[in-house]
Amino acid sequence: MEKTPIYFMPGLAASHKIFENLEFDLDRYTLHYLNWIAPQNSEEDISSYAYRLSAQIIRKNPILIGVSFGGIIVQELASYVHPKKVIIVSSVKHHNELPKRFKLAKLTKIYKVFPTKVIENFEDYLGLFIGKGLKKRADLYKKYLSVRSKEYLQWSIASIIKWQQTIPIKNIVHIHGTNDAIFPIKNIQNTIKVKGGTHIMVLTKAKKISKIIDTVLTC
Repeated sequence: MEKTPIYFMPGLAASHKIFENLEFDLDRYTLHYLNWIAPQNSEEDISSYAYRLSAQIIRKNPILIGVSFGGIIVQELASYVHPKKVIIVSSVKHHNELPKRFKLAKLTKIYKVFPTKVIENFEDYLGLFIGKGLKKRADLYKKYLSVRSKEYLQWSIASIIKWQQTIPIKNIVHIHGTNDAIFPIKNIQNTIKVKGGTHIMVLTKAKKISKIIDTVLTC
C-alpha cells in the first residue's frame, strides 16, 4: 500500500520540532516538514509566499497540517498543491475568526510603525498584539524557535493582520483549544474542541491531538 505524505508547517518563527510529540502510523504515512523561507520583501503577498514555499512539497495529493500562522500558510498552499485534506491546529479559517486586537491593528496600522530595531526577541513583539499570555509560556516556546529575523517577524505579523480569506476552504479540519489566548475559542466556528487546550497544545496535548488527527484521516 502506498503511503500518504503528510507535510507539516509550524507556527510563527517555530521549527518542525513543535511536532515532535505527535504520533503517526509510519506504515501508512510519510512525514515531511516544511521550513520557513525569507519573504522577498516587506510587501510580499502571502499567496506569493505560499507559491514559493510550495516548491518544498514534492509528493502529490498530500495532507497538510499547520499550527497557528502555519495553519494560515497551509490554507494558502492548498491553492497550489491540491491536498487531500488540510488540518489546522490553534489557527483560524478566515479573517473573521481573528480577535478584535488584530482588526484594530489593521485599522490603525500600528504594526507598521513599531520600532523593530529595539526588538530583542519576538515574544516582546508579539506581546503587543496578542497579550501577556504568551510571556508565561516563553521559556517553553523558545526551545522551538528557528527564525528571529526582524524582517520575517514583521512580515508575518502584517500577513496575519491583513489576511483576506473570507470563507473556509474545502476539505479543511480545524482543531482548537478551549483555552487558546491568542485566537480565543469564542471567535472560532466549526471546530473540534480540545478541552483545556492552549495555543501551544500541539506540545502540551500532543497525545490527544494525535488521536483526533488519526480519527480524521481514517474515517
